[in-house]
Amino acid sequence: MTAGVLALIGGGEWRDGCRDLDTELLAASGAKEVVVVPAAAAFEHPDKVGLRAGEYFESLGVKCRTVPVLHRAEADDARIAESVRRSKFVYLCDGSPLHLRSVLKDSALWDAILAAYHGGAAVAASGAGATLVGDPMVDPRGGAYTVGLGIVPSVAVFPDHAGAADHRRERSLELQPPETVLVGLDFQTAIVREASGQWKVMGAGNATVYRGGEALNVLADGDLTELDDVPAKAK
Repeated sequence: MTAGVLALIGGGEWRDGCRDLDTELLAASGAKEVVVVPAAAAFEHPDKVGLRAGEYFESLGVKCRTVPVLHRAEADDARIAESVRRSKFVYLCDGSPLHLRSVLKDSALWDAILAAYHGGAAVAASGAGATLVGDPMVDPRGGAYTVGLGIVPSVAVFPDHAGAADHRRERSLELQPPETVLVGLDFQTAIVREASGQWKVMGAGNATVYRGGEALNVLADGDLTELDDVPAKAK
């Protein structure tokens, strides 16, 4: 089974701290266009998402297309899904992970994103998107766990790790399932799964890896060997 490159970002996408990351994703995928899914920001000025993404990726020398998906009906639109299936770089922006889950779960669009990824595309997911891509998912309402979509099973992401309230972080550590690796990601910081299956950390901040509620490692740029045995979800 082939797969592309997966990048999970702690938030703060499309800023200077992510330029090296996105440049690498573009090179790995060969994409000349980035497809942005704005659904997580449906209640947070989604029109501005497309404008900001467009300006950012234009500065990197590629086109950017924002698909009109804010609610479930659009995620089941076969024409939109097919256009995403053919993409070489798909980006899920930050916002509400619970709304994003309601839009994507068991949808034609999510099937298309998985197909693109397993066909060699790069998939980047920031904040809410990064939370949802793992399974289980950290619940933003209090730091407990709920069901994610699980491109990478048994990995949970805690976005904005450095800036989060202490009680939320402590609750996620207290309730961490024993079989799950929890990764706290600072803003503009990503864990990246390469096509080879190896993981690394990129970006402006740190990634903190927890097992059993205890910190194993805190990394800036570098290899993340703690996740090398975590498989990507099959098609």
